[in-house]
Amino acid sequence: MTTVAAYAAPAAKAPLERTTIERREVGEHDILIDIKFAGICHSDIHQAREGWGEAIFPMVPGHEIAGVVSEVGSGVTRFRVGDRVGVGCMVDSCRECDNCRAGLEQYCLNGATMTYNGIGRDGLPTQGGYARTIVVDENYVVRIPEGLSLEEAAPLLCAGITTYSPLRHWNAGPGKKVAVVGLGGLGHLAVKIAHALGAEVTVLSQSLRKKDDGLKLGADHYYATADPATFENLRGSLDLIVSTVSAPLDLGAYLSLLKTDGALVNVGAPEEPVSLNLFSVIGGRKTLAGSSIGGIRETQEMLDFCAEHGIGAEIELIGAAEINEAYERVLNSDVRYRFVIDTATI
Repeated sequence: MTTVAAYAAPAAKAPLERTTIERREVGEHDILIDIKFAGICHSDIHQAREGWGEAIFPMVPGHEIAGVVSEVGSGVTRFRVGDRVGVGCMVDSCRECDNCRAGLEQYCLNGATMTYNGIGRDGLPTQGGYARTIVVDENYVVRIPEGLSLEEAAPLLCAGITTYSPLRHWNAGPGKKVAVVGLGGLGHLAVKIAHALGAEVTVLSQSLRKKDDGLKLGADHYYATADPATFENLRGSLDLIVSTVSAPLDLGAYLSLLKTDGALVNVGAPEEPVSLNLFSVIGGRKTLAGSSIGGIRETQEMLDFCAEHGIGAEIELIGAAEINEAYERVLNSDVRYRFVIDTATI
């Protein structure tokens, strides 16, 4: 075991504080990564504050990890010391179920091992990227292309793949009208990616406060959902809606915006259950769906796509001492559009 500096939540809803944690020794198929940057995801806050249920403490959050390989195990074939790499939301899976074999490790039928707030195959709690280093099996690490800066690439490891995967799966592209609900950490990347895929992109946000940003990011249209006229004007006009918000929505209202056979896909996860009148999907043969992150292969595909199209996250770089303030600002929607921690400050 090696001791490294980290920032952890000692208990649910407690402020994060500097501490030390133990990392395992580098095994045969492991790589040791010097973490350079770690994004702050809204799900970090949900989990550190037990918004999604009971959690494991002390907790080191962080699953948007970008860094450089500093050591490799004897059996490692994919990476070398000095490579620029990333780690997302999972660090292991069973590798044997149908989903794992299909490259859908995120839906492992035996349960993927999450980067933090999970239990590894060694029986120990996993700890995430708000730390100086991490040890990860090479099969759950991706390569960050040279065209992407590490700090702008870090949020792609969760926010990027979480939006890329459903956009790809539901065939966003030329001739498709795609709406993104919410222009935050996930939403701003969804707009960039959908635009790069060739779709006609609409942002649906509570107000027009971020309209100029949305249009610069690649949106063709921008509507305020607080205005009832929005739902009248857009009724039956959209092929795909990707909801990135973690607040409960009036699902029936959003489903009414879809064409026949359209889909409303949720990637944001509210802490409370939501209700639905099933006639909202029966009329028009509409789909209400959800999507998680992507598998390792798809995550690499996403990074390569973003490098090809010059897509990085819009970030605000912070020091580790600002993490607790950043959490409050995320909750107040006061970030344009992703906080990234410079882990040299831990």
